[in-house]
Amino acid sequence: QVQLVESGGGLVQAGGSLRLSCTVSISRSLFSSGVMGWYRQAPGLQRELVAAIYSAGSTTYTDSVKGRFTISRDNAKNTVYLQMNSLAPEDTAVYYCHVRWSGSLNEFWGQGTQVTVSS
Repeated sequence: QVQLVESGGGLVQAGGSLRLSCTVSISRSLFSSGVMGWYRQAPGLQRELVAAIYSAGSTTYTDSVKGRFTISRDNAKNTVYLQMNSLAPEDTAVYYCHVRWSGSLNEFWGQGTQVTVSS
């Protein structure tokens, strides 16, 4: 069973920073070949992709976080990170870690971690 364990969420004031971490319980080779993503879901809204990082290291971000958030991965630790700076109240959501592999229907989700930004 693949497990994704997230950490790093919490309560922060607007303008502050948080770093989310997600460690995946799979082989190092599987992790390094996976597409890792961070999604978020605010109350009453659909889950949206925040950022993704591909096996070769390329990244993509939703427009609202560009220049503020940075996704990275450490393949030696099977861990993906999301550094969130200049946080705003509209960033408040449950953040989910996700993994998938190109050409495969397999995908897995973390349990989610709450991020709350106060104004």
